[in-house]
Amino acid sequence: MPEEILVRLSEGLSVQGGMQKDHHTGKLVFNPHDVAAYKPGYKRPTEIPIGETDFGRFTETPKTIKRYESYPKRMGAARMIAASERSAIDFKNAIMNREIVERV
Repeated sequence: MPEEILVRLSEGLSVQGGMQKDHHTGKLVFNPHDVAAYKPGYKRPTEIPIGETDFGRFTETPKTIKRYESYPKRMGAARMIAASERSAIDFKNAIMNREIVERV
């Protein structure tokens, strides 16, 4: 097992992976997943805000553009759908504005 995995386990942290029984020896074998967060010096990429809506926000990381939304249940289905459509239009406009600013 890689040393990073043993360090995480000794600190009491969790490790993602698969455990199975070896057919030849009959012993349990743990195969850890290769997760970037387990490697030393890993830092989650910062999210740069692009825009906001009434019920959410848009952010950008080096690889993705994220859209977060959360609606209160008391709004009802019809108002949630209308708010979601307005948010989609705002999201499209924010992406286009971002592209225009980057090209100028």
